[in-house]
Amino acid sequence: MASLIDAVEIKRKTYFEFENAPYLCLEAEVSTPSARGAQMLVRLKMRNLITRAVFDRSFKASDKFKEPDLVEAKASYLYSDADGANFLDQETYETLTLTGDMLGDAMDFLVEGSIVELLKYNGNPIGLELPQFVDLTVTETDPATKGDSAGGRETKRAKLETGIEVRVPPFIKEGEKVKINTETRECQGRA
Repeated sequence: MASLIDAVEIKRKTYFEFENAPYLCLEAEVSTPSARGAQMLVRLKMRNLITRAVFDRSFKASDKFKEPDLVEAKASYLYSDADGANFLDQETYETLTLTGDMLGDAMDFLVEGSIVELLKYNGNPIGLELPQFVDLTVTETDPATKGDSAGGRETKRAKLETGIEVRVPPFIKEGEKVKINTETRECQGRA
């Protein structure tokens, strides 16, 4: 039997099951009432891992949730086709396909061979966790002009191999690899 988690124990990036679906906590806020006898409440900003819907919900601190039957498996990105994105499970060597709904905006950071954590709920793939940073090649950017780096704060537009556009330091050239934060979509410099 899966263990139970009290609502007050749920923190950011905690997985839990609510109404027979897996959720990820994005933010948790505990409010303690000033009146005696009033109940402590926990406000959760949570994402349904199947539908990808995000919403806020308040619970009593004593509410209990099951731990979901979630398994993370290392997988490498192979290719995309009409059915979705195909990944190779690194343990079972099984090819798993995720649809566009399951991927969200993950394709902005995936190149062939990228290693990710696939999420499986009750044995079926439902989504993936990207690494915090990925290295991507700049395919298009304006050339640096003399004096651009003197200020140190200026940036320029760059298109990356996956098609996304980010702001990069002025000294970055086409063909160079840059480190991109997958949460903020910001360039962290050269890879």
